[in-house]
Amino acid sequence: MTWQLNRRSFVISSAASTAALTVPGVSWAGASSQVRVAVIGVAGRGASNLAGIAAAGAKVAYLCDVDEPRAAAARKQFPDAKFTKDFRTILDSKDVDAFVISTPDHTHFPAAALAMDAGMHVYCEKPLAHTVAESRILNNLARSKKRVTQMGTQVHSENNYRRVVELIRAGAIGQVKEAHVWCAKSWGGDGKRPTDTPSIPEGLDYDLWVGPAAMRPYNKAHLPFEWRRWWDFGTGTLGDMGCHYLDLAFWALNLDHPIHVSATGSPVNDEMAAKELTATWKFDKRGNRNPVDLTWYDGGRKPDIKGILPWGDGVLFVGEKGMLQSNYGQHAFIGLNAEDAKKGLKIDPIAASPGHYVEFIKGIQGEGKPMCSFDYSGLLSEMVILGVVAYRAGVPFNWNGKAFLADQPKATALLTKKYRAPWDKELAKFMNMTQLI
Repeated sequence: MTWQLNRRSFVISSAASTAALTVPGVSWAGASSQVRVAVIGVAGRGASNLAGIAAAGAKVAYLCDVDEPRAAAARKQFPDAKFTKDFRTILDSKDVDAFVISTPDHTHFPAAALAMDAGMHVYCEKPLAHTVAESRILNNLARSKKRVTQMGTQVHSENNYRRVVELIRAGAIGQVKEAHVWCAKSWGGDGKRPTDTPSIPEGLDYDLWVGPAAMRPYNKAHLPFEWRRWWDFGTGTLGDMGCHYLDLAFWALNLDHPIHVSATGSPVNDEMAAKELTATWKFDKRGNRNPVDLTWYDGGRKPDIKGILPWGDGVLFVGEKGMLQSNYGQHAFIGLNAEDAKKGLKIDPIAASPGHYVEFIKGIQGEGKPMCSFDYSGLLSEMVILGVVAYRAGVPFNWNGKAFLADQPKATALLTKKYRAPWDKELAKFMNMTQLI
């Protein structure tokens, strides 16, 4: 069962300070089936996930953060939760059912892979991983270990995306020939490392923060927030925002493995992401869908298509009959009347989600499958990071997703990465899991 098929309505009463969940006819608070979670990364985005998972009815059993001062608010909010700086100390715990991971991109894979291998279910922020190989391995691990999973693309659970998917799949604009996605953010830089050498702040375990990446001197240019710009830790604007915006096209057009990937942008350097970027993925025919091109733009770039609405961020579907443009909260037809476009359509309705975190908790309790489980979001993350690979490699390439093969050596070299000791030995057992299960 998936949430598309679940017609019950849920009402969530959430607040950052409560773990109460209200479901018509059901009370989870204090129930013996209450899911016990360890939240890995509890400040910034982690604070939002902590509040969300608690409001969905989970018991917060562990808090984990490498930065004690930044974790202070969460520890005060959940005084009964145990605290650790190193998530590996939780892996043998009998008091934890699931990990909720909100760390920088480069530590998503170690936390998620080791947690699933230890028997835990996993909720992980986007992008699912730091490399294409890591995304594939997490997908395979979730399948082979039969873990309940969810990637943190919360907009996937909102109603607007569902209505757009319904319309596109029902043929409201005819066969879609191409889709364009743009985001105004710019997580990039000129590639110059900082030269100052400030002291490591008290309470921060910097070695744990760097984790499997190559060690470098501490600098606030890297953390707690700017890591998204740096290849050793993040995946730029495309990795940061692509899983949100590209998700709509990936879902509506029933995409999986691209057959060709290309990207251009600001000058490539080995240290930092692009200040602006355009990436294109080509997809072969699948089922009733014709071949389609999907293009991403960031850093101020936008598609040069007449008639598009002046939105800062957007997703545009170009069909035989007209166009449909969307963002997080709204959508509009371009070049055709909405009533005419919808007339006579046979809509296959997608039920409202009970909530992104609730999907995960109820999945663990045996009620439904989260819609952004790793068998879906793993493929989405692969596609997104393949765009990063094309930009960094500086060459377009053909991609055989089933065989996990690129036809350009420069692209192949970027599909995975090396891990710093002792992480290399801890993660070695997963490295041969890139063939689809």
